[in-house]
Order: sequence, then C-alpha cells, then structure tokens
Amino acid sequence: MEGIPSKMRNLKMNLMLGKLYRISRNNRAAAICYKECLRQCPYVFEAIAALAEMGLSSKEFSLLFAQAPNRGGKPPGDFLDAQRWWNRYVEAQCCIASHDYKGGLDIYLELMQRFPNNVHILLEIAKVETIIGKNEEAIMNFEKARLIDPNIMTYMDEYAILLKLKSDYTKLNKLVHDMLHIDPARPETCIALAAFWERKDERKALTYAEKSLRVDDRHITGYIMKGNLHLSLNRPDLAVTDFRGAQELRADLRSYQGLVRAYLALSKCKDALFTAREAMKVMHQSAKALKLVGDVHAISSSGREKARKFYESAIRLEPGFLGAALALADLHVAEGRNKEAVLLLERYLRQWADDSLHIKLAQVFAATSLLSDALSHYQSALRINPHNEAAKKGLERLEKQMKGVDPDAPEDEDENEADDVDGDQDDAELL
Repeated sequence: MEGIPSKMRNLKMNLMLGKLYRISRNNRAAAICYKECLRQCPYVFEAIAALAEMGLSSKEFSLLFAQAPNRGGKPPGDFLDAQRWWNRYVEAQCCIASHDYKGGLDIYLELMQRFPNNVHILLEIAKVETIIGKNEEAIMNFEKARLIDPNIMTYMDEYAILLKLKSDYTKLNKLVHDMLHIDPARPETCIALAAFWERKDERKALTYAEKSLRVDDRHITGYIMKGNLHLSLNRPDLAVTDFRGAQELRADLRSYQGLVRAYLALSKCKDALFTAREAMKVMHQSAKALKLVGDVHAISSSGREKARKFYESAIRLEPGFLGAALALADLHVAEGRNKEAVLLLERYLRQWADDSLHIKLAQVFAATSLLSDALSHYQSALRINPHNEAAKKGLERLEKQMKGVDPDAPEDEDENEADDVDGDQDDAELL
C-alpha cells in the first residue's frame, strides 16, 4: 500500500491504509490517511470516528470538509442544511471521544428528532446510555433498532450484556439465537454467548470472550467482558491486563471502573486511587467518576468521610444517579447510621421506582431485624423486575431467617442436583 503514490490512492486505499497504520499504532500516519479520506468524501463514518478518537476537534473537521468537492448536485439551501446536521453529528463524535457523554448524548437526541428511526443514531444513543449507566433507556433504544433492522449486529454485544445485568435471560436467549443465525463469526456474537454463559459457567463464558478477541483484537467490549469475568473468577491480576488493553484502544468509564475494582481486589489502594482520580480528570463534571473516587476512599474506615463528600458531590452533580445514592446508603450502614440510610433510600424511592433501591432497603431492614419491612421491599423489587437475581436470592435468604433457619447453612445435595438439571435445560434451550 505504501508503494502506491499518495496522489494515486483512492478513497478505499486511504481508508484501508489508515486502518492498518492504526492497528500498528502509527497514529500520525493513520491521521494523514483518514484526513485524506475526508478531503475526498466528508461522509466516511469510520474516518470521522477514528479522527475524533485521535483528538481532532470539530473546527478541524470543518476545515477538512471545506476542502471536499460537492458532488451531490444539490441546491445550495439543501446542501447547507445537510451540512449543518452532518457537522452536529461530528460534534457528537468529538464529545464522546473527549468523554463529554452528556454533551454527545444531547446532540444525538437532537439528531434523532430530525431523523426519527435512524438506526445508526439509535445505536449511538444506546451505546452512550450504556456507558453512563442509563441501562433501561439503552435497552429500549437497542430494542427499537432491532425492530427497524432485525439483522443489525452493531453493538448487539452491549445489548446482550445489559440483558444479562437485568437477568432477562428469555430475551438474552432469543438475542443469542438470532445472532448465531445472522453471523456466528462476529465478535459481537462471541460476547453475547459469553454473557449468556456467565450465569452458569464463567469459564465457558471466558472462552467466548477470548474468542471474540481472536476474531478482532481491537474489540473493546471483548476486553471489558474478559476483565469482568477474570474479576468474578478471582483473577484480578489478569483483569488489570484486560482493562488496560481496553484503555489502550479507547478509555471509557467502564475500563476505569474495572481497573479500580481490580486494583482494590489486589489491595493496591494507591493504584486504585490514582486510576479513579485520572478518570475524574479525564471526564470533567462526571458524577460517575466522582463516585469512583469515593469507592476507593470507602474501603478504609479512615477514608469514609472523604468518600461521603465524593458521593454527595456526585449526587449534587447528577441528582438522579442512583449508584451514588446506593453507595452513600452503604456508607451510612457501615457507620451504624441505619436510620439515615433508610431516609435517603425512601427519599429516592418517592421519585424513582427502581428495583435496586427496594433491594437496598430490604437489606438494611433485614440487617436491623425488621423482617416484615424487608419482605415487603424484596417483593416490590420483584414486581418491578421479576428477573432480578439479587432480589430472588435476598428473598430466599430472608424466608429462611423468618423460619429461624440459618441462611448461611449449606444446601442439601438434592437441591444442587436440581440446579444441575436446570443448567442442562438452559443448554437445550440455546441449542
């Protein structure tokens, strides 16, 4: 490819060469090729995404677009209108690349008003919502995209992970089945399979996550899934490598969160704090990054006061951030302030009917022997989300407590055999 003179390269050649340079970590040469792509045609999605991730500003993009010929033959008014919306799309890409997720999401929502039912924009909105923890909204938008195009594969691994987090295994099973029929060789399919198997066989799930990276070693979701599985398998040392791999390609909130969890599991509190602070610097005005710093401080009793301040700052910045509210409630409980924890959670419940809030309240009530109140909240959580595994396990534990049975006593072998039968049934369903 390098043997072809630059003036003789067409759009496809420049795009391929840019991709090859980027894979070989020669970002400077890659940027030159991608810029040439946009001079030839300003509507190359891959080039725009790559240059945004390399730090190109929206103003620099505008200068490149000005050098591109107008081959559409459109009237000036139509061309200017199209160009204005295209510039807004580029601004959104730049926002996301610089971790301004709120700014990027706002622009995408604006574009969605202008171009309703556009699958690409729907998927981009859902991806950003996934990163910032708006899981229900993301699930809804992924489902909308699948209704418009049932064969879509882009970001479907992200959708699979969200369904797994929600414990909606019926929809996850259907999604995996569809993806296997559409294209079993895609890395997204491997990640969806990893999400499916994680509940029953984490090691099998790990083999699928590894397979996704053999298919495409630049698939960021593969590194994040692999890192989370290594954490579940008590291998935080390997998880650090996985999350670092994701960050080398493109750092986002989830890779920072994974790194912090891995370092804390390794008792490397200084590394965890450095990583959390780095996330806070990179993601300005991010409640999630503030909460991450609070999580590190909350590990030690001497750091709880600092943790409280970070959690409260996160809540002030984003009042609807339930993760910070739940963490602050945990902090209250750890310091024996159960009443404050209950008041905080009940205040949030008046505004947000969320299953995680009910579960946390149930746990606090169960810890203070208010078992009937705990029962009520576990039942409320299951009414909101019948698939919630934490609520099911909590309710099962609570029922044992109410019967005077030790909830930590080992289960009978017959029950374990029944679990194995359930696992076999799941295998048959997928096949």
